Amino acid sequence: MDNRQKILNLIGLATKAGKTASGEFSTEKAVKTGKARLVLVSEEASDNTKKMFSDMCTYYKVPIGYFGTKDELGHAMGKEMRASLAVTDTGLAGAIQKQMNGNENA
Repeated sequence: MDNRQKILNLIGLATKAGKTASGEFSTEKAVKTGKARLVLVSEEASDNTKKMFSDMCTYYKVPIGYFGTKDELGHAMGKEMRASLAVTDTGLAGAIQKQMNGNENA
């Protein structure tokens, strides 16, 4: 199984455990309330959305990653298309980051 699929599986696991917030509003709320441990933004998200989350995550010191298509992120969560999501569990966020770091040149 490749890293990309492992990351999507971890997102699915986090969602089933109730440890994600998805969609722009919920992701933003998770970051601002200090619950987010990792923010993932779709590679397809608009430049505006990427900049907004990048600035917000820098300010609140939350790690951010750009990963997958909106369809992939939504599908991994068992929902419609998602441009952004926040992982609120430290362990799962760390596991996703570890997979992403091993996948920088993909």
